[in-house]
Amino acid sequence: MIKLIRQLASILVVSIFSFSATSAQISQQQIEQFKKLSKPQQQQVANSMGVDLNVLLGQISNADTQTQLSTTEVVPRSTTNMPEELPEEFKFFENDEQLFKPLERFGIDVFANAPSTFSPTMDIAIPEHYILGVGDKLSVQIYGKENHDYVLPIAREGTILIPDVGPIKVVGLTFAEMKQFLADKIKARIIGVNVVVSLAELRSMRVFVLGSAYKPGPYTLSSLSTVTHAIFAAGGISDIGSLRDIQVKRAGQLVKQVDLYDLLINGDSSDDILLQSGDVVFIPTQGNTVSIQGEVQRPAIYELKRGDDFNSVLAMAGGLLSSAYPQATIVERYNAESLRSIINIDLTDQQAREQLLQNGDYIRVLKSSGAFQKSITIVGAVSRPGKYQWQQNTKISDLLPSIESHLLANADLNYALIVREVDRAKNIEVLQFSLANAIGNADSKDNITLSPNDTVLIFSNVTKHVDEQVSLDELAYTQEQLFAKEREQAKTLHKEKSFWLMYGDEATQSSLNGSNTAEEDLVSQSLTEMTGANIKEELDIREIALFSRHRLLTPVLRKLRQQGASGQPIQLIEVDGEVKFPGVYPLSKNARVSELIAAAGGVNESAYLARAEITRNSFNGERAVKSSLNINLSKALSKDIESNIKLISKDRLNVHKIPAWSENIVVELRGEFVFPGKYTIRRGETLADLVTKAGGLTEYANADGSIFTRKKLQQLEQKNLLKLASDLRTELASKSLTENGNAISYVEAQKVLADLTKLKPVGRLVIELAKVMDDNAQEILLEGGDILYVPTKTNSINVIGQVQVSSSHLFDSSLAAEDYIAQSGGVKKRADEDRIYIISANGSIKLINDNNWFAGTSNSALQPGDTIVVPLDSEYMNDLTLWSTATQIIYNAAVAVAAINGL
Repeated sequence: MIKLIRQLASILVVSIFSFSATSAQISQQQIEQFKKLSKPQQQQVANSMGVDLNVLLGQISNADTQTQLSTTEVVPRSTTNMPEELPEEFKFFENDEQLFKPLERFGIDVFANAPSTFSPTMDIAIPEHYILGVGDKLSVQIYGKENHDYVLPIAREGTILIPDVGPIKVVGLTFAEMKQFLADKIKARIIGVNVVVSLAELRSMRVFVLGSAYKPGPYTLSSLSTVTHAIFAAGGISDIGSLRDIQVKRAGQLVKQVDLYDLLINGDSSDDILLQSGDVVFIPTQGNTVSIQGEVQRPAIYELKRGDDFNSVLAMAGGLLSSAYPQATIVERYNAESLRSIINIDLTDQQAREQLLQNGDYIRVLKSSGAFQKSITIVGAVSRPGKYQWQQNTKISDLLPSIESHLLANADLNYALIVREVDRAKNIEVLQFSLANAIGNADSKDNITLSPNDTVLIFSNVTKHVDEQVSLDELAYTQEQLFAKEREQAKTLHKEKSFWLMYGDEATQSSLNGSNTAEEDLVSQSLTEMTGANIKEELDIREIALFSRHRLLTPVLRKLRQQGASGQPIQLIEVDGEVKFPGVYPLSKNARVSELIAAAGGVNESAYLARAEITRNSFNGERAVKSSLNINLSKALSKDIESNIKLISKDRLNVHKIPAWSENIVVELRGEFVFPGKYTIRRGETLADLVTKAGGLTEYANADGSIFTRKKLQQLEQKNLLKLASDLRTELASKSLTENGNAISYVEAQKVLADLTKLKPVGRLVIELAKVMDDNAQEILLEGGDILYVPTKTNSINVIGQVQVSSSHLFDSSLAAEDYIAQSGGVKKRADEDRIYIISANGSIKLINDNNWFAGTSNSALQPGDTIVVPLDSEYMNDLTLWSTATQIIYNAAVAVAAINGL
């Protein structure tokens, strides 16, 4: 106890006589401990400090008051009415022009969350006009002839007691007056000293915040608190409270009206006066309001005062944005019949802006169109696409002065377009030019003088495209923006595929995987399948695909079709046949055959230049007539006037192929040939001719086991496999698999279906090579991609299917099929013993019959290399009609693949 008393005594001594004199040095717990001491113990503490007990109790009382002040409860604005963060699924709309975000009252949220305390820190300057009152503490320092340091409270009588000077009344004086007054008094009493007077502690005061405050009531604040401090303490202003007519009343008299807009908008705090004890801060309900939304700095609901006009509300809203269109500002206003009416205001007119506002006006400042005036747009395979300034006599070479620095590496230098607006209806015409000529020769006719709002299309030399409907404006982005758009589309497609892989069927997956046509696989194929190269090369190819003819011309062709009308032919032409990019093209101004060939990327090597055909539509006054024109394409490309005729609407140019032209047709021979390998054949060459050319078969060749494959048959088998899998899935779904107690499990069904979909088609054509070589008894014309496998002689019999162990056995002419099946462990329970068949080495099928071992063939014995197949009993699975077909295809393909792999 003695130790506690000594600790309290030392703390209180420091508290009372410290220069800073802050009550924060005494914790509330220590004060409570002192209060619990008995009267003699409290007297003992006072004696040890050398002070009067009553003075000590007064200090503790002031500390209690200061603690209460520092812990005065303030009412923060509840967040229940504040806008909450959008859920994750709605964040897509977060930046969508504030479409779903309602307007809020201006300034209402500024006072919504109050600080934890308004106790002023003592390291701030005290205002000179601060009026002293009971409870304030003064710090008086006397130095010179005598040195003294006092902390003196202002007593209830309004005086302070200075030793050797006496009581001096200071209540009611300002801080500046008090400093001068005390210094003069002390110097008059004590000769030869200097005096420094400051404020040690501030008093507390109680004020009332009433009216439309969030939490009206009495609040204890510091004596330096202003009107805004009181509003903060009350949790701010309620939703119906006024921010422009806050009243400060003192002793029943109105002393100040505060407009918080002056503080919030202009930063003017001159009306934010210091409060006095007993003051009432009254917040009336809001007056007239006006809402402003759109292209202003601060869209919000604003409170009006008498005389406010459109200039006033624009100033409150921070002014117009640069994107605003003030000439057609819309004002929704209640009329005399209490109905909403629309008024259009031109905010660029000073007289219109001086019109007075009415309560409830809703102002919408519209956005400008965003259109560019007198600009040139460059789109496509250029280094820096986008908008460029138009100037008088601007030409192509001015915008694209260098091929190396301004164009992509794969830009098409022979075909480019200018899309030009020809009237106010924004109808267009198309001009064609050669980039190589325009950049290489400034005086060339291809170096066209540009007009305002022209769009220049630069294409890339790519033979594949992405089928997507886009506009010219959408293409006038930077390449980085285009790549970002492609990535987002790829993510969407990936998510869709992942969903259907988990929950869908092969039909849906196939449609997603096949969403790109054969010409669109450039973007959709994987890196390995597409180039076998690195990522950098893939991006380069994707970059070219973004600016293909198909993609850049789609919006142009769509616009030309739209503006075609009766008496105004559609300005489109078509080219087909042996050109690099066949298709429909815009009919450029004064276009001829050579320009159309340039648009199509030039002719192929196989093009027949001696003659080409133009199909033309003409109108004889009663009906349309089609006519054909034959031209010499070689002369047309040489700019011969007679052959390089001028084209008209809907002309169609057909470039023929050289008769009997064919690319190199390659056929491969594998296995037991004297000279196996790849051979280039002539058109009409037969398989027998090719085998003879390869030197014939070796002595080890098994001609009966030869396998002949063809690409067309592979494609046909692939289609049949997909159709079979789809039909089998449908049959499984529609047929009850639990009839008569027999059922196939879901796992088994899925396994067979998986085997079917994963099965790689062989494309085998069953032939008897011996007959083919025998004086061409079976003539087989060769096609590109054909492969003939001739295996080495084998002396084994294979057994697969529903047997205990699938295995191979040495050929024994004395054994029958059932003997080899017995050597494989016999058949399984689900085997169909009545439909056992044999796949011969050459791929033909021999069916085992009860009456005749090998029905349908004169050969009644097994041969080396044959395969015995024991199929699954489809009736065991409730007579699924497709089941036996599916398993047979799997077995047959497995036999062919095994034979090929054995080479």
